[in-house]
Amino acid sequence: MKRRSFLALPGAMLAAQDRPRIRPPVLRAGDTVGLITPSTFVSDPDSLLLARKTIEYFGLRLKMGANVGKRAGYLGGSVEERLQDLHQVFRDPEVRAVFAIRGGYGSEQLLDGIDYDLIRRNPKIFLGYSDITALHLAIRKKAGLVTFHGPVVLSQFTDYTQQCFRKALFTTEPLGRLTNPPEANTLRPAHLLRTVRPGKARGPLVGGNLTLISTTMGTPFEIETHGCVVFLEDVGEEPYRIDRMLTQLHLAGKLAQAAGLIFGECHECTPRDYQPSFTSTFTLGEILDRILGKLNIPVLSGLTVGHTADQLTLPLGVMAELDADKGELVIEEAGAV
Repeated sequence: MKRRSFLALPGAMLAAQDRPRIRPPVLRAGDTVGLITPSTFVSDPDSLLLARKTIEYFGLRLKMGANVGKRAGYLGGSVEERLQDLHQVFRDPEVRAVFAIRGGYGSEQLLDGIDYDLIRRNPKIFLGYSDITALHLAIRKKAGLVTFHGPVVLSQFTDYTQQCFRKALFTTEPLGRLTNPPEANTLRPAHLLRTVRPGKARGPLVGGNLTLISTTMGTPFEIETHGCVVFLEDVGEEPYRIDRMLTQLHLAGKLAQAAGLIFGECHECTPRDYQPSFTSTFTLGEILDRILGKLNIPVLSGLTVGHTADQLTLPLGVMAELDADKGELVIEEAGAV
């Protein structure tokens, strides 16, 4: 059997589904959303006002975490303060969803202090990306909750982003067939999709920011990829750093264990300021071909996940099918109920 056309069988997915999966209640107009800063601080009053207006634009009410606006160096408060906000919004019966205002750095510091039983007992939509990947990985592994990889509150929210955001969080319909937005200039597309390895693959959808997936390796919170459709994304990383992180995942067996793989857009993943770290370097595309192109699984490059204005909201842990030839990802199950 050729692996590139292999549809993951139930037995191959046991490692990814060895605990009960919990889907949170769907959002409805008028619901209250808890806003937190589990990573970098947001202390600028104009940014906090924009966060408020963003929530209100979607017909929702908001509760700011008690420690939002605090600043501890580059962090949104101490570890204890950020944990307090995370636990409080999950504990609060009025709060129906939890959104990160921004990413940045620092969410990994919370992982060994989180009350995962509290989250399991109070399932709610949890949304964010970038540094928030660490929380997605940990909550999936320790609580079994379906969480959502998508915009932070201060993201740009283009029309394309809003459309997927609303369907993912406000309806109980599966997202269905997803691909990049229509191009205004097909000669010079803003979002270039490329088939690195052809074929189809099916399995639970997992993934997030490559740096966070790399730095949680060897911890109790490392990603489980066996039989899964895995997506990776990053921003501002030089090609050799992408090479290093993908090589780490390869050596750990995380890439070969996957049913299929998506590498999202990677903005500014070039040598810094025309001062590459080496006199001769690879492009990002060459690195993807060299490492991911050798895998015996379907691989797609360029889907709009992560650090891009046009951004998909993806439920983590639900069944999905990747068609690398067509450049499509089909989300078969709703993330919320």
